Order: sequence, then structure tokens, then C-alpha cells
Amino acid sequence: MKKIAVLGITGSIGASTVEVVRAHPDKFQIVLASAHTNQKKLFKLAQEFHIDHLVITSLEANPDSHLLDDLRLYFGEKELLQLITELDIDIVLNAITGAAGLLSSLTTIRAQKDLALANKESLVLAGHLIKKEMQKSRSRLLPVDSEHSAIFQCLASHRNSEIKKVILTASGGPFRTLPLAEFSKITVAQTLAHPTWSMGKKVTIDSATMMNKALEVIEAHWLFDLPYERIEAVLHQHSIIHSFLQFADGSILAQLSKPTMKLPILYALTHPQHIEADIVHTDILSLPPLEFAPLEKDRFPLFFLARKCGETGGLLPTIMNAVNEAAISLFLAEKIHYTDIYRLIAAALEKENNIENPDLETIITTNTEIHQKYLQDYKEYLN
Repeated sequence: MKKIAVLGITGSIGASTVEVVRAHPDKFQIVLASAHTNQKKLFKLAQEFHIDHLVITSLEANPDSHLLDDLRLYFGEKELLQLITELDIDIVLNAITGAAGLLSSLTTIRAQKDLALANKESLVLAGHLIKKEMQKSRSRLLPVDSEHSAIFQCLASHRNSEIKKVILTASGGPFRTLPLAEFSKITVAQTLAHPTWSMGKKVTIDSATMMNKALEVIEAHWLFDLPYERIEAVLHQHSIIHSFLQFADGSILAQLSKPTMKLPILYALTHPQHIEADIVHTDILSLPPLEFAPLEKDRFPLFFLARKCGETGGLLPTIMNAVNEAAISLFLAEKIHYTDIYRLIAAALEKENNIENPDLETIITTNTEIHQKYLQDYKEYLN
């Protein structure tokens, strides 16, 4: 029985993890779960799975006392990090959204526990720090994103020297074919209507702007120790092929399945085995045509800007991520337009100063300060 912690259990990745555990009660036991504010769902899951330790990371949350019963409830990130360190846990699945997941990833690695990583920002902000910690740890870093799980599965025991390039696939989101002249009219509701995946609001908007794919390129750079010139992305509308791996001899491997996060989650929790499961059935004869197309710079400028930011490195990815999170909040509140997300990030990258090899304190401080700065003063930078 593998003991797991699910951080961000009330989100979309957390919900898929719950379904995996529900389908395999003989293999997994959730011993720690966290949510930011959704205490009602957290307590309900705790009762179903008999989870002993629960954390609400928002210090502003007021617990609903009649839901508590005998549950052990903790508050704040500090308590969460302490529990990750002290509890008997085999693997931590980090599905926290945004930069808030960074310290949990580092704490898990330092605690010598396996990390199933669904939090892209951990590597985007601090890939150099996580890589250094991994060199000192017995932890395994297991990708949960479907694209990186696909690469991970195709890579198997092959050496990096055998890889010519990896190719990530992107569905193109809701605006893959929308005429560019109509981008000025894009609404929040349109942006959240993803045609393929069911995700949280932040990731769904990132998918529409293609920021999500740029973050995955940066993540792949750190996960697989590959230079950026050997990482590409292509449009693949139906999300059946999750990534390609092209070898030096020209041969290509790909991982295929119907779009579901449950499969990569299951593999991260059971690696290196593929266990028997009924999570997804992919009937080859019923698949749509497997078509591909390049990413257009006019349609997805944020992908190219963010990728370049990752290539530059240093503190720049932290600045980019902080402004992106602020811009998404502003867009959801209908204070800025869809196209202003790119404009705000581009303005910030022009204005802010980069620092090479930033330490953890600098990353965390900068992320907080930049987020607040552009959340409050966004009009100044859009003029």
C-alpha cells in the first residue's frame, strides 16, 4: 500500500487523483491532503478516504466546525511543509496551482520523498534549485503533465545523447481557428470553454494563450536536461498524441491515449510499472485523423515570448510568471482584455531587471512583489 499526499486535492488534478485512488483502494492510501479554501470538499474527501491529516493553506479561512468531527486540521503553508517532512509518506503529488507550489516541491525533495509533479511553476521559477536539490536527494521526480509523462514513458532507459528532439503537442485551445480580427472581442466565457480538457481557470486561460505550452517547454528543459533548441511544440487538435520523442537515428516514439489526466497520474504513482487499470480505453479504429500544424506567432505570441524568457533564464521566468498570474486575475475580473495579457507581460519583461542564478529568497520575494505591483498598477503599463 503506497502512502500518498495530495496537495491541491480539490482542484482538477486533485479530482483526477481521487478517481485513481478510488479505482485502486488496495494500492493507495491518502494520508495527507491540502486545499487552499475549499474546506467543504476537503472534509468530504477526508471522510470518504479516512485521511488523517488535512491542511487548509489559506490563513484567512474560517473552518466550518460542524464539518470537522475528529479530523486533524492544520492551517497555512508552514504547517503543510512540516507535515510533508514529518509524516510517513511515500510520494507527494503536488497539484497546487501557480508559484504557491514551489516550497512544497523543494520540501518534498529535501525530505527524501518521491515527488509527482503537476506544478509547472516549481521548475519554471526554480529549476536550477530543484536540480541541485535532486542531486543530493534519494527522491524521484515523476512528471504528471500528460506531455511530460509521455516523454518520460518513451524515454525509458535511453540516454540523452540518443535524443534528437522532443516535440510537445498542444490542442490550440478555443482560439485555434478564430480569425485574428476577432481577438479584440474575446470574452472570459469563451476563454474558459476549452474544447478538449477540463481544467482549472488559471490553466485553461494559460492553454488559450499558449503560456501553458511555453511553461511546459521550460519544464521539459529541466526535467530531461535538454537544451531549448531540442524542444519543440506543434498543434494537435484532438490531444491523442501527448508528445513525440525523436531519436538521433530519425526514429520517433509517441505516447497515445484519449485526453485524460488520470493515466499520467496513475503512471506517476506506480512507476516504473504499468498496472492493470480500467481508467481509459483508446480504440484506435475510432480515433479522429491525427493532424498537426505549426504554432503561429501572430495567434500565440505569448508562447514565443515566454519560451524566449525561459531560454534567457535567471529571474526572468519568475517575473514572467508573476505578471501572468496577475494578468489572469485581472482578466477574470474583466479589468483587462484577453490581448492585454500578452501586452502586460511584454511590458514587464522590458521594464524589470534580470538576475542570474537567483536564490530561493529572491525568487519568492520577487514573485510576491511583482505580482502585487502589476495587479495594482496594471493601467500604467498598458498605456
